[in-house]
Amino acid sequence: MAIDTFDPWSAQFVAHPYDAYARLREHAPVSRYEPTGQWLVSRHADVSALLRDRRLGRTYTHRFTHEEFGRPGPDPAYEPFHTLNDHGLLDLEAPDHTRIRRLVAKAFTPRMVESLRPTVARLADDLVGGLLADGGGDLIAAVAEPLPVAVIAEMLGVPETDRGLLRPWSAAITGMFELNPSKESAERAVTASIEFSEYLRALIRERRAAPGPDLISALIQAQEGSDALSEQELISTCVLLLNAGHEATVNTTGNGWWALFRNPGQLDLLRRSVDELLPTAVEELMRYDTPLQMFERWVLEDIDVAGTTIPRGAEIALLFGSANRDPARFTDPDRLDLARTDNPHITFGAGIHFCLGAPLARLELTESYGALLRRAPGLRLLREPTWRPGYVIRGLEELLVEV
Repeated sequence: MAIDTFDPWSAQFVAHPYDAYARLREHAPVSRYEPTGQWLVSRHADVSALLRDRRLGRTYTHRFTHEEFGRPGPDPAYEPFHTLNDHGLLDLEAPDHTRIRRLVAKAFTPRMVESLRPTVARLADDLVGGLLADGGGDLIAAVAEPLPVAVIAEMLGVPETDRGLLRPWSAAITGMFELNPSKESAERAVTASIEFSEYLRALIRERRAAPGPDLISALIQAQEGSDALSEQELISTCVLLLNAGHEATVNTTGNGWWALFRNPGQLDLLRRSVDELLPTAVEELMRYDTPLQMFERWVLEDIDVAGTTIPRGAEIALLFGSANRDPARFTDPDRLDLARTDNPHITFGAGIHFCLGAPLARLELTESYGALLRRAPGLRLLREPTWRPGYVIRGLEELLVEV
């Protein structure tokens, strides 16, 4: 059933938001959405430009108090979540963002990411081997979810016995990024924030006493002159690496395989030409069914977007899923084309908040898809999946397959 109304709490809309996006792009490319009080921006050119526009910010507290900005302060009951979130790169602006990103980049280098390739390949191969041994199962639970968690855990030096803690913490914390989260979601996020922070605080103490070849040790040692990351900045950085990298990679894997099963001609083509097509295929799957559908920014001063004035104090919702299907930028955007080379998707964002973990995500996706395509060439879908209720971070409940 075609859905042409923007309704992020509707299961039908979450399953297929693209008709509504097309209607927005054509009739209301910049429009106020009263249920959340946000301004929706749906065209690729506008979204891409606003991601780079310094008149917008992920926060406003670097320039204004809550009172000056006309916004209530955060609920004190949720302080542990806000402390964790507000010290991470995702929700910081210059100069704090500039300083922390520069320090993190000293430890989280392209060379370090590339050095992980044998580890990622081994983990992906082991997980696919388990799926084959079982004759199939839930592709998300068996491969998509455990791979990025295992990779991040290896990077951070989290003991294997503790890795089962990470996924539930991540899921609870990222629940706060949905539109109008419930009180129950907020309480789960607070509990997870406290528990995850305390766990990392103990791990950081161990690494200070006995540094190892892991990312936490490297982050502790990252310095520029007398400047170094504070303990809270270390904790928030580690949590962000798990949450941002993990959720996006899981959903790109699940959403991507669902797209391939719905486009058997493209899947057959990929199976015949894995080595040649895999790099462009990964980019196209990220564009086609974007894991992060919406990215929000605050308006720090009045701004004109496509002829519409949006006042200071407003919140803009940049619709990544719509921008990545904009026919003004992509040829035949509703067609899955794994050989697409002109593909400036914005799945990783742009500007100063461009995803720091993009190289790692691409590595994980390449190894995951490659292992499945090579070792399970007869992979088949058992039944049509259902979508999780979340819209902002959009993914499947499960994806049942047989080999």
